[in-house]
Amino acid sequence: MNDDPQRESEAAAQGRAFEYQNVHWLWLSAVVLVADQVTKQLVVKQLGVFERIAITPFFNLTHVHNTGAAFSFMSGASPIFFISLAVVVSVGILIWLRRHPRGELLNAAGLCLILAGAVGNAIDRAARGYVIDFLDFHAAGWHWPAFNVADMGICVGAGLLIFDMLFLAGRRQQPS
Repeated sequence: MNDDPQRESEAAAQGRAFEYQNVHWLWLSAVVLVADQVTKQLVVKQLGVFERIAITPFFNLTHVHNTGAAFSFMSGASPIFFISLAVVVSVGILIWLRRHPRGELLNAAGLCLILAGAVGNAIDRAARGYVIDFLDFHAAGWHWPAFNVADMGICVGAGLLIFDMLFLAGRRQQPS
């Protein structure tokens, strides 16, 4: 036991700061989650299912129901499976944010975007049994699968994680 109470107090404070240092990134999750849910509600209120509004020659707003994962993969699988997966992923991300060292900004931002996407789509599945997709890009009669703000969060978040792993992680691991 240390006889210096001030050092013990400082060590305890540093431990708490270390534990919670990435949690402040959750604001990003909140912003993306709110944007996702608000845009989906607007689509539900303004467009009938399968209705489209042409915005540009290559982009439509539409209203489709997706019972699968990205690009309708595993379409028809139980919503419980996808909700359970979202819960497991979300808990893992929250644990990482709480315990991982500060300074890995792209990792923290990427994981918070993935968290927002997972939660946003899980909310849809729990409330409706499917996800609302509405962003439809197309060219020459070919349509990219419709997606939503939550999907963008997941994809951009994954992109940030990959970029970090490929270009930044090695620099952090090198001794200074």
